[in-house]
Formats: sequence, structure tokens, C-alpha cells
Amino acid sequence: MGRLSPDSSIMTNREWKAKNMSVHNLDRVFQPKSIAVVGASEKRGSVGTTIFKNLIAGGFKGPLYPVNPNHGTISGYKAYPALQAAPPLIDLAVIATPIESVPSIVQAAAQAGVGGVVIISAGGKEIGTRGRKVEQAITAAAQGSDLRIIGPNCLGIINSGNGLNASFARRMPLPGKMAFISQSGAICTSVLDLSLKEKIGFSYFISLGSMLDVDFGDMIDYLGGQSDVNSIVMYVESLTRFRNFMSAARSVSRVNPIIALKAGRTRAGAKAATSHTGALAGDDDVYDAAFKRAGIVRVKTFEELFDCAELVAKQPRPRGPALAIVTNAGGPAVMATDSLSDYGVEPAALSTATIEKLDKILPPHWSHGNPVDMLGEASPESYRQVVEICLDAPEINGLLIMLSPVAMADPTDVATTIAGLIHGKSFPVLAAWIGGNDVEGGREVLNQSGVPTFNTPERAVRAFMDLYKYARNIEMLQEIPPRLPHKLEFDRLKAGAVINEALENENRLLTEVEAKGLLSAYGIPVNMIETAKNAEDSVQKAGKIGYPVVLKIHSRDISHKTDAKGVKLDLRSDSDVREAFNEIMDSAHKFNPKAVIDGVTIQSMVSDKGIELILGAKKDRDFGPVILFGMGGVMTEILADRAVALPPINRLLARKLMEETKVFNLLKGHRGQPPVNLELLEEILVRLSQLVTDFAEIEELDINPLIVSKDRIVAVDARVILGPSQVQAPHHLVISPYPNEHEARVSVNGLENLFIRPIRPEDAPLLEKLFESLSERSVYMRFFTHLKRMDHRMLAHFTQIDYDRHIALTAISETDAEEKMIGVARVLLERNLKKAEFSAAVGDQWQGKGIGAELLKRCIAIAKRRGVKTIYGIVLAGNTQMLALSRKMGFRIKNVSRGPEYELCLEL
Repeated sequence: MGRLSPDSSIMTNREWKAKNMSVHNLDRVFQPKSIAVVGASEKRGSVGTTIFKNLIAGGFKGPLYPVNPNHGTISGYKAYPALQAAPPLIDLAVIATPIESVPSIVQAAAQAGVGGVVIISAGGKEIGTRGRKVEQAITAAAQGSDLRIIGPNCLGIINSGNGLNASFARRMPLPGKMAFISQSGAICTSVLDLSLKEKIGFSYFISLGSMLDVDFGDMIDYLGGQSDVNSIVMYVESLTRFRNFMSAARSVSRVNPIIALKAGRTRAGAKAATSHTGALAGDDDVYDAAFKRAGIVRVKTFEELFDCAELVAKQPRPRGPALAIVTNAGGPAVMATDSLSDYGVEPAALSTATIEKLDKILPPHWSHGNPVDMLGEASPESYRQVVEICLDAPEINGLLIMLSPVAMADPTDVATTIAGLIHGKSFPVLAAWIGGNDVEGGREVLNQSGVPTFNTPERAVRAFMDLYKYARNIEMLQEIPPRLPHKLEFDRLKAGAVINEALENENRLLTEVEAKGLLSAYGIPVNMIETAKNAEDSVQKAGKIGYPVVLKIHSRDISHKTDAKGVKLDLRSDSDVREAFNEIMDSAHKFNPKAVIDGVTIQSMVSDKGIELILGAKKDRDFGPVILFGMGGVMTEILADRAVALPPINRLLARKLMEETKVFNLLKGHRGQPPVNLELLEEILVRLSQLVTDFAEIEELDINPLIVSKDRIVAVDARVILGPSQVQAPHHLVISPYPNEHEARVSVNGLENLFIRPIRPEDAPLLEKLFESLSERSVYMRFFTHLKRMDHRMLAHFTQIDYDRHIALTAISETDAEEKMIGVARVLLERNLKKAEFSAAVGDQWQGKGIGAELLKRCIAIAKRRGVKTIYGIVLAGNTQMLALSRKMGFRIKNVSRGPEYELCLEL
């Protein structure tokens, strides 16, 4: 039963209240039926005057109510002395008054049931303490209402589709399907001005300002549900409600490209953290990892933002990186090739058939490859023929057409000749008309025809690779992760005891013994370790472990042992141990005379000549825990070969994390060196991810070095820093982890060992087998179509869910040697976050045994706890089992338009 539908939004219990406002009332803001402008006037050049005239000039069709106590009429419209005096049921109020007056206006808007306000007024937190107090008063004035607030300190909002120009921008954008969101009003006006020149259309232009309420996550959520939006471009200075942002972006980016310029990539004066991980995982690296995980294409400069936006607006996504380059000059061709090489990409290899076609029309001395250099005598007709051949070549994923001004080919004539060839092609075509005034006419022709134009080869290649990066990001997001060969077990009680005891004793830095105990509780292999307080005790413990051994200083006050000369390696006798103990004590006291020293640790010497890695985690102040992987050992900070990722991670994400480093080439095997056990290394990263997921108190964690070889992986040193957390796990993560609390083992009508749990990305093969077990009738009842198979995208869609936005439980039979999925049920919220659609499917041989009822009952219970008010579903008349089950569960059933479908509705 049910229909294929896009993911909707469900949050965890703790965040439900905040999330519940995500898109609420935003339709009234961006699709208003009536608008009041508070601060409208007849004063020439004032913001209020400009906004009111923009609303008139934009063609807004609904009633407009200027609010100003000093005017009877404004621009021919009746004016009102206060918002309270205006007609009722106003959807949107735009406020352009001094900010000190805004709290009382917002209070009046809230009391009048206004849907939302756009606060243009500046003077909020950007001016300091006084401004922050005003913003607090604005928030208090809206408290308890459904009023949405955009701003303060913003340019305003534009919806070109309905003629809404509630801003003081000078002009409306051209119509299009791209949405632009910015915190900076100046960036908004600059992009708007450039877009008019380059003939780029926008459906929405949104200036968020200080984001007192509506933020980037809200806007991504809202715009992702609009039919007139097929891409989103953002200028970001700061983010709020990071979990909501990540959830919204991960959902929308799978359908529509999101491109972001994050300003403030460096933080001046940032202090190095206590651990290697804290020092290496910089803020900008974390933003990179977060945007990549969310499927966002991140650009570094304003120029790149605009270039990428132009290509997204005008051209389809490439299927691959195979770019063909057509040119009339060798120099620009070399520049384009070099630029591709910077991305690790070569120009497309032209097929023999394509080269033979080009040979027939080009002079003998053409380049005979890619780039296709037609030489300086290339005519408009030559361009046309070459472009037609390239557009038909199956080996090409994109086409860059370049022209340098020469006497033989007029740039405008060439542009006019090829402009009509581009429409409807399945891959992107872009142009670089290189020069100044001589080529400007050609650029204008291409822009009018929807071909993105650039003034240098490098800019064109960069825009193409950004678009390819997005396509690759989405492809990776939809990859199905492999299952681990065995179920992972964790000793949460043991790990919790280590952490709780340390915090109770106010010990933020764990000793190495405690840190390794924490790691071993989560199945991360560590070498054997003992402690000793004096030289003779050290000798005794070394003999117990077996030579050779390592001695290390044992002190909470000395974090980096090697800096204090507190490590002695490869000790092979009792005398070696005695001498090493005395030297370590002497060095440690000199390094930090105030340090409390508890003796030494004695550990087995790892003699394998393996590769030294660092694994770590740190709690970022914005994105929560971050996992780090890279080259370890004493050169960790110098080489800085590392990559970061956000937990939770699975095997696929663990492998992708490793592949981002140079050391991964060594791990795969290099020059006779055998590869290491990559599958085990993936598992260790998954275990580390689970550790920081389960314990919000872990602020920093280092495993350095983790020594890996063909047959062994062992953590030789470990450092953990703890701190009390105001947020309980797993809500300290910005990506909702697998919700273990919904797992249950049940017996249903004689079926023993039935395991009900949330669905996982790794379940795609199990779901595919369940689908294959369904009869043709069952498939039709579930999907309302004669679906023959579930393709890769469908499997990813149904298994790679955001646990904040989707409830999906599956029933697993464990009676056989392997797991078998025998049923699945889901609840998906609509955009109002109060109403949800449910669906269910049970394998034919298990139907009628109560499995679907058990799954739905549990899904509905979760939805109810999260604040859902109404659950509904559409059922075909022939689906008598589902109709009977729904009656039994209390659903109200009604026929839909007297057709073959019934709507089932349950009020919670």
C-alpha cells in the first residue's frame, strides 16, 4: 500500500519543537495574498518608499496597505496610522522603520495573525550590546505566535513568479528556476546586477540578514518543495541550527543542486588545541566535510559562485568529466588543459570515429586530438561543423567552445552560427570568448541563447568541474554501502564507567591506560599495557609482558609524551628498563616541575614495520563530533596529510575518508609492500564513529600512532579529553544516527526471533530480495504501478533515509543463517509537519500473520511521540487486507472521488 513520494520531515523528540517551525507559514511570506508596508512614505529615496514602489512596479496582484501615521494616502493607496488599524488577515508585513520601533510592530503583527514579517531595519546585533537587546525584544514580541521573521538588517525578498518585490533592490530578476539566498544584501544586489547582464533568471531572491528566525535550513526546506526551483545558490557567513541545516540540505541536494560560498574561511587568532586532532581538524576543513556530506558544492570565491550559478542555471549536469575543447588558438587550449589537470582530469579521449569525421572538414595541420585546435583560419562554418560532430560524440560529457579574436573569424558571427546548435543537448556546453570589446558582441549572442560565457579558459573549466563535482557528490550519496562481515559489539557500560569516573574526579584528560580501556571497550585493538611506580616494579611488569617493551611517562599533566622525552622504545633487558625509568623521571620533572607523575606505563613493543596513522575525533563548536584520519607518527602536524568526516559513518564513508589522503596509496600496497587489511581499518573507523556518537562527553580523542600492517592493526598511543556536555547523546551530532532505541525482538503469531528495527543503508540488498519475493499483485498494491524491479536510485531512496525526517521500520527474520527482510513500513511527513502518509509492504508468504500491523503500530507510535497529528494513506479498493487492517487500527475510511482508491485517515 502507498505511493512513491519524496522524503518529508520528521525530527527527533528533542528537536521537534524547533523544527516544527521550519517551513510553517513561509507560504504566507513568499506567496502572500496581501501585504502591509510599515514605514512606507512619499519621501523620495527612503527605503520605505522604494519598497512600496517596488511592490507596485513588480506587478503584485493582491491588496497593498501602506502604514504611516503621517500620511492619508501613499502612491494613491489609502494609508493606515498603525498595523492594528489595517484590514485583517494580512499575510506579510514589511517593516522599514527605525529598529527601536520594531518590537512593538512585531507584537502587533503577532496579535493580528500576520503570517510573517520582513524586517529591513538595521541596528541589531551587528552594532553590539544595544542591538542584541533590541533583537531579544523582537523575539519576545513574537513569542507564542506563528509569526515568521526574516531579518532584521536585510535587503528583503523577491519572488519573480508572482511579482513580489518586497525589497529595496533596484530591479526585478529575470524569470528562471534558480533561487538565491544570502545573508549579505550587498551580495544580493551584486548578483542581481550581474545576472541581468548574463541573462540568468531567478525565481527567488532572498536576503536573510541577521537570521533572527528564518535561516538557511528553513529556506532550503521551503525552496526544495517549490516546483519553480531547480537549484539553490547561497552566500553564507554563518549558520544556525546546524542539525536542521544538514537535514534539509541532505534531503534537497539529492534533487536540486545547492551551491554555497562560505565566507570567513579562516579564523584569525585560533589557538591550537591540546590534541593533534584538534590542531589538524580546522574549522574550514569541517565546513568542507559538512557540505560534502550534505551534497552541497562549495565554492571559494564570489567569481566562482557566479560562474557555477550561471552554468547550473543554463545547462544540464555532466555524466562524467570527459570535456572536449574546441579552439582556434593553441595557447588557450593549453591553459584549459592545464586547468583540467589541476583537478586530476584529462581532456576527453576522442574516438577514432570522431577523429575521422574531424579529419574530413579540418585543415591537415589541425591538432588531431583533444583539444580540437582548428587553427587561426577557423571560420564560422568550421566552428559549426566541429561543434556538431562533438555534440554527437558519445565519448564526450561536456563541450567547451573557445575563441580568440583573429581577423579571419568575426566573434559575433561565430557565436550566431553555433548558438542554435546547443538547445536540448544532454550534456553541458559552455563558451570562453577571450578578449575585450572585440568579443563582447559574441558573448551577448551566446548569453541570449542560454550558453554560459566566460572570459578565460580557467574560469570555464572550473565551472564545469564544479558542476561535475555536484553530479559526483549525488552519485556518492546514493552509493549503497557494503555490510560488515559480522555484527559489531560494543561494551557501552564499560566505556561509560571510564568516562563517568573521570568526570566525577574532575579528570578531563584520561591517562593512557584509561584511554586505551575506553578504546578496547569499543573493539579498537590496543597493545598490552601495565603501570609501574618505580624501577623495580617496571622490571617486574616488563618481564610479565615479555621483551622488547616500551616505557612511557604516566601523568595527566604531560599530554605530549615525546615533547617531554617521556618515551623509551625497544627496551630488551631489565637493565634497559631500569635506566629508561630513571631517564624518563628526570626528563619529565625538568619538562614540567609541577606535574603530578604517577610513574610509567609498560607496553609491548610493536615490532611490525607497519604504517603509522592517526585516527582522531574532536567536538567542533558548530558541527559537533568530527572524525579525522591521516598520516600519523611524529610527522603528523608537519605533513598534515589528513581528511575529516562527520559521524555517523559506515564502511563506504570510512573508505571515502581514507581515499582523501595521500597515505591511502601506501595502505593499498606500494612497490612490493603488501596492502593492509583495509576492511578491518574501515571497521575501526566505524567503531570510533560509534564511540563519539554514544558519548557526547568526548571533546578530543587521538590514536597516534595506529600501526597498521598486512596482518595487524594496533593502537600504540591514545589520548582522550573529556568535558561535561549540555546536550545528551546522540543529539550532539548534526546528522541523526541510527536510532537503536527502536529495535525490538518480538513474536508475532508464532513467528519467533522476529527482529524489528529501523532500516539501514546497508539493507538495500535485503530490500531488493523482499521486492523480488512480492507477487505482481502485491507490487501493484504497494506502488500503484506494475513495477518490474527496484533500480539503484529507488533502493538508495528507500534505505538511505534521514532518521530526523523519515520513520521506516523493517521486520527481519533471523531463523535462517542469514538475515531476511520480510516486511517494511514507513511514515513520511508532509511539508506542514503535522500530517503524514504511511505505507507498508510484507512479503507474500508472510502476509496475514500480523507483521504489517506490528510494523505500522510501532511507526505510528513514533510519529505520535514526535507531534504528528494526522496519518493517512491511499489504498486501492482491491487491497482488502490493508483495508481490514486499517479498520482494526481505527482509521477512518472514505472513497476518493468514487474511484478505485480509498483514503485512510487516523487522528492521533
